[in-house]
Amino acid sequence: MSATMAILTIGVVPISEVLPLLTEHIREDQITHITLLGNMSRADVMEEYGPEPGEERLLVLLNDNQFVEISRLKVEHALQAVIEVLDNQSYDVILLLNTFKLRSMTARNAILLEPQRIIPPLVASIVEGHQVGVLVPIEAILKAQKEKWQMLPTLPLLRAGKSRSRQRSAPDFSRHFAAGAGR
Repeated sequence: MSATMAILTIGVVPISEVLPLLTEHIREDQITHITLLGNMSRADVMEEYGPEPGEERLLVLLNDNQFVEISRLKVEHALQAVIEVLDNQSYDVILLLNTFKLRSMTARNAILLEPQRIIPPLVASIVEGHQVGVLVPIEAILKAQKEKWQMLPTLPLLRAGKSRSRQRSAPDFSRHFAAGAGR
């Protein structure tokens, strides 16, 4: 019997870019994608997940291809509820794809994979003190990425790329390495 996987996203995520990596190990018909907000209108998202003054916020991409700030707490509660439903539907693995670190996500039966908990320690063990460069899709998430990579001995060079429609090449880190950064 093949393993079953649920991919859970908050907003719109290009699953087609991730799927080829996963289908090397799990058949595509065994993978289900669930999005919390990706199919909702902007008005519905703001009505249900809009942040209160002073509340922590998450930045997510909606189906209108625009980013919106939403309540971290409301999203965490809703995601946990979805995880519990998926956990009771006998999925073997639940893959939570998101940019921000979420708090207290748990599953009782399925393996809950949160890249935010796996990737930074893995990268830290691989780079062993070398300088790391991190490209993010938009400048608005640079602060969250800085927090994500705190465990590295040297903070990474962080840069926001440009939209694919505007630029195909990566930001230039060469001036940092020419000056001897990371040595």
